[in-house]
Amino acid sequence: MNQSEYLGIDIGASGIKGAIVDVQKGVLVSERFRLPTPQPSTPKSVSMTFSDVVNHFGWKGKSIGCGFPSVIKKGIAQTAANIDKEWMGTNIAEVFSEQCGSPVVVRNDADVAGIAEMQFGVGKNVKGTVLIITIGSGLGSALFRDGTLVSNTELGHLYLKGHSSIAEHYAADSARKNQALSWKAWAIRFNHYLEHIELLIAPDLIILGGGGSKKFSKFEEYLSIETNVVPAVLLNNAGIIGAAVHAFEKESVASVATKTIR
Repeated sequence: MNQSEYLGIDIGASGIKGAIVDVQKGVLVSERFRLPTPQPSTPKSVSMTFSDVVNHFGWKGKSIGCGFPSVIKKGIAQTAANIDKEWMGTNIAEVFSEQCGSPVVVRNDADVAGIAEMQFGVGKNVKGTVLIITIGSGLGSALFRDGTLVSNTELGHLYLKGHSSIAEHYAADSARKNQALSWKAWAIRFNHYLEHIELLIAPDLIILGGGGSKKFSKFEEYLSIETNVVPAVLLNNAGIIGAAVHAFEKESVASVATKTIR
């Protein structure tokens, strides 16, 4: 196994997908493998599917990186917006590690997607305030200031003026599909959301990732905010790549610490 290769797994509301990644180049070196997210998405059922993805690659030894749809502190889920509420207070890393038999490190799914896009994508070398928004079942967010991540932002959970539910229930791709909205009708909603974001944090660049980013050409003309808005280069692979990079970085830090102690 190449020393620069790590397994990254991205947990989503609809699918759990993984691939082996060259973390030096930021590219997949295996085919992506995906299984549907079980319903209900409890710790037991999701960890079993997670293990199935790991076993598909025959992965043993090095840490596995995982992006997970929750605010995460010290490996523990603090929120559960698009997953089963049973995850609240659960140590995600421990549950996954026990099930698959390999060490697992976890981070918020939008944060790892942002890490990948800032290192290998359109955000590379961009200074100032950069916001990555992942468009999918929800609206994930990753905020960077001069390349440094501000962890666990949940800007998809903002309330917009005149609406009683959070923004992602109004402007995520799931809302477009569930309510059979045209791209124009949905884009007007999404632009309203971006206007609110622009007012709050005045970003220098907004990068759109997740599954919705692949359809950027269908709604680009309806976005009217002043901030430059571009699709992610890594598209829907960013979460996998960023998760693998996170595992690599965690192992590198641990290795340095061990050598220092010795």
